[in-house]
Amino acid sequence: MERYRHLIPDYEKFLRVVQTPAPTVIRANTLKTSPEVLAARLKKIGYSLSALGWDPWLFTVPNGESISSTLEHWLGHFYIQEATSALAVHILDPQPGEIILDLCAAPGGKTTHIAQKMQDKGLIIANDRTEKRLRALHSNLTRLGVTIAAVTETDGRRFPDLGIPFDRVLVDAPCSSEGRVRDQPQLLEPVDPSFLRYIISVQKGLLRRALELIKVGGVVVYATCTFAPEENEGVVSYALQRLPCELVSIELPVPGHPGVTEWNGLRWNPEVVKCVRVYPHDVNSGGLFAAKFRRL
Repeated sequence: MERYRHLIPDYEKFLRVVQTPAPTVIRANTLKTSPEVLAARLKKIGYSLSALGWDPWLFTVPNGESISSTLEHWLGHFYIQEATSALAVHILDPQPGEIILDLCAAPGGKTTHIAQKMQDKGLIIANDRTEKRLRALHSNLTRLGVTIAAVTETDGRRFPDLGIPFDRVLVDAPCSSEGRVRDQPQLLEPVDPSFLRYIISVQKGLLRRALELIKVGGVVVYATCTFAPEENEGVVSYALQRLPCELVSIELPVPGHPGVTEWNGLRWNPEVVKCVRVYPHDVNSGGLFAAKFRRL
């Protein structure tokens, strides 16, 4: 993480926070229950939840309390996730009745969140490329009662043109995952340069395909859980240069920071300041980068 010393605001606090476990966060599944009913049921069996003020569906669970073995979890009344992962769906802003493509959907946290936002009305194409991850996706869609998702298995970079006028596309891109360092301490080690080159090529291919598939005027959200500008602003600049699109400003319900236009000798399109960066010490969660595109 030393290479981010002059990039991340309040770096010393950041470094302290990423070396502590992240709090457990659950999202109430409004397709099956309400936040109020869920909180009351879990409190009755001994869980002391704390509501997150910026999202009425999110609660923190005190560390050390295992909540995944509860009946409510198996019934799909909630989903365990990082708080920052909810921000990508907040930025996508799906609406009931829309047609949405989740290009890298497994294991389904954001897909099921999208379905909640849509009130299970419309259509979600939930895609991923590996059978093992698709099993987790199917399981979570079923457990949480999502009925509007059609699951596909293909490399998102070559997702076929089905003639569907997608209103929105989410690219929750595979990345070096540095934002998950609080739960995976090995991520404090430097990223292998060959992996970085490979994953950037994958990210560019996914974002390019999303912007090719979306209808004119439609919205594409590109999100990662890494701090690396090469995987974030670098990929966004590539899309701005190669494809008919523009960035849309993002409003967050939590503290955040604009995208960076230059770093470590690299320079990117000045428009990337419209992207957002959320660090673990901003919201006591993981890390998030997001860009919101409109197809021209």
